[in-house]
Amino acid sequence: QLQLVESGGGLVQPGGSLRLSCAASGSTVDDYNIAWFRQAPGKEREGVSCIAASGVTRHYVDSVKGRFTISRDTAKNTVDLRMDSLKPEDTAVYYCAADWGPHSLMCTVVAGRYNNWGQGIQVTVSS
Repeated sequence: QLQLVESGGGLVQPGGSLRLSCAASGSTVDDYNIAWFRQAPGKEREGVSCIAASGVTRHYVDSVKGRFTISRDTAKNTVDLRMDSLKPEDTAVYYCAADWGPHSLMCTVVAGRYNNWGQGIQVTVSS
């Protein structure tokens, strides 16, 4: 059973950067599509980015394109989300999630496709 733990959140000023890390145990991230989601207070959970198991495809929602970068380190069994030029509207609890799919060429940020979730980590962008 894959287990996911997020780290790297915190408080940052607008325009700043954070790097979130999703550490996997129990299985290898290579066999999963991995996605990052976020949920702001009073709002629904939304997909942010994903990386396919094959590593070929990375997807970003429009609101984070050019600012966020998803990457995978198979040696460390982690998937990171580098967040630059942060805005107050990026404030949310961020979750990583995994969907079993060895060799998958595509990924999605539809939450219903994912059945392994981390506990979430707070990111606050404020001056």
